[in-house]
Amino acid sequence: MARSNSRPLSPHLTIWKWGPAMAISILHRVTGNGLATVGALGLVWWLMAAATGPEAYATFMKCATSPFGYLVMIGITWAFFQHLFSGLRHFVLDMGAGYELNTNKSWSIAAMVASVLVTGLVWLYIFGKAF
Repeated sequence: MARSNSRPLSPHLTIWKWGPAMAISILHRVTGNGLATVGALGLVWWLMAAATGPEAYATFMKCATSPFGYLVMIGITWAFFQHLFSGLRHFVLDMGAGYELNTNKSWSIAAMVASVLVTGLVWLYIFGKAF
């Protein structure tokens, strides 16, 4: 039996059609790693600043409350909610439900939209209290 050389031996990214389910799965891994890395670095910096003294803590607070600091915190908040909603979606899939193509696509899109909306609501509340 002759084999065609024009086709790959196994599936790879060039033949898969990208969709919301694939994107949300990759985002789940990225946000989990990002939360662990950035969260750990932020926690260590905060603890070191608190243990070092008032000057170091003031420097930390100046950085944390700068526009870049707020951008990082908003990003961490979005990553948290993205990972949370994606994890809930995976939990439902682990129970054996939601594998139908339209259902899977709908829940994938809903997880992405919900993470942005909830992040926006949280930060509107925070900024409303701050100003």
